[in-house]
Amino acid sequence: MFDPRFSRRELIGSGIALAALAGAAKAAVPGSQSITPFKINVPDSDLQYLKMRLENTRWPDKEIVDDLSQGVPLARMRALADYWRTKYDWRRAERQINAFPQFITRIDGIDIHFVHIRSKHDEAMPLIMTHGWPGSIVELLKVIGPLTDPTAHGGKASDAFHLVLPTIPGFGFSGKPTEKGWGRHRVAKTWGILMERLGYARYVAQGGDWGSVITQAMGQQAPAGLVAIHVNMPATKPKVLPATLTSDEALAAKQIETFYGTGAGYAIIQFTRPQTIGYALADSPIGQAAWIYDKFIAWTDSGGVPERVLSVDEMLDDIMFYWLTNDGASSARMYWENGDLSYDRMGGVNIPVAVSVFPAEIYQAPKSWCEQSFPNLYYYNRPAKGGHFAAFEQPELFTQEIRQAFRQFRQPA
Repeated sequence: MFDPRFSRRELIGSGIALAALAGAAKAAVPGSQSITPFKINVPDSDLQYLKMRLENTRWPDKEIVDDLSQGVPLARMRALADYWRTKYDWRRAERQINAFPQFITRIDGIDIHFVHIRSKHDEAMPLIMTHGWPGSIVELLKVIGPLTDPTAHGGKASDAFHLVLPTIPGFGFSGKPTEKGWGRHRVAKTWGILMERLGYARYVAQGGDWGSVITQAMGQQAPAGLVAIHVNMPATKPKVLPATLTSDEALAAKQIETFYGTGAGYAIIQFTRPQTIGYALADSPIGQAAWIYDKFIAWTDSGGVPERVLSVDEMLDDIMFYWLTNDGASSARMYWENGDLSYDRMGGVNIPVAVSVFPAEIYQAPKSWCEQSFPNLYYYNRPAKGGHFAAFEQPELFTQEIRQAFRQFRQPA
């Protein structure tokens, strides 16, 4: 996700079924407020089909440049596909994720998949964290232990959180919307209902990428119980840039200009033609993988070699969340549903806001821009390492940011 400047109109001008995947688990009963335990259980036939498709890939011609300007190089994509076909083990990933408590509940007519881990520490603070695109709950798995069990990961019992990790509708194992209207505001409202349903009367929220936009929308709505938010890709930009810019502002403006010059093609397509790109992503595992791997190359703090910060298994775990659930089109519709998104109109968040800007983020929002959008900005920090997938790339630094950001909102024991 990324669109700091334009609405969908301005962008144009600028140039398995849930029941089948769930195995014995059942979707929530329509109209109820039930919360149903869930386990991922992908049929063997789906994995065999994937292997067959990988073995019969029709490859494009090799790029005619020796850099990344035309996208993922053929040799690197072939290497990823070869590992995927011969060494990757989805069942390992399935066991890892199924080790955490997962649930399905129906809200506003759609099934919401979420991971819910209660800390062993009674005074833990409830925290709802939202992934983005092309992310999933996979990008948050490495911080579950440090956040819920801090005493086992260099922290104090007073740093503990109860974690709720929901999957955005249209992504992963949540239901897919069959009607218009599932943009950021509706998802944000759904998250508030989810936290109320789980019995959390006082909580905080966090997100990056679309998770940031949804979390800021929660901040705008200010549901009962939400006391503060933290984002690691703040959706903020002045309506008009001043004639004189600070060094931080000039850098951010240049990063935005560069992004729209060379890196925004995927966003324009998903904002305007999610169904069209969905055909390619639904039919081709290599197409789906390349669509995501391209962003691991571009958006990680890795010098264009994401394998320096993420294992191939980790990246494929995330890619599988899209391929196995056939979410190429439905996840892209999150862009189409937010065609009015413009970062200079993302203010109106009057509750306390904390911001962490990682050095390889798509653009590094200056503190001055955040102060304009968030009148109650109380925390702003720039960690030393990390990119767009901060929790995935640098879980220790990310954990430190979350602990520090919400420390002052903990109730006395």
